[in-house]
Amino acid sequence: MLQSKGWDYQDIPVDADQGLRSEMMQKSGQHTVPQIWIGDQHIGGCDELFRLEVGNQLNAMVMGENQ
Repeated sequence: MLQSKGWDYQDIPVDADQGLRSEMMQKSGQHTVPQIWIGDQHIGGCDELFRLEVGNQLNAMVMGENQ
């Protein structure tokens, strides 16, 4: 979805790096992937990202972050 919108994003693979996975879990309080942040705001996982899109909130969040 992010690619189809033409948005830049950073994918940080945590599967093979226990240190990164531990950091993700500490920051998000979750153990599943993906965990998604817009700027410093933790969104949650894929389901939460799609809920924001369906609720017409995602564009505003991303555009607000880029201003």
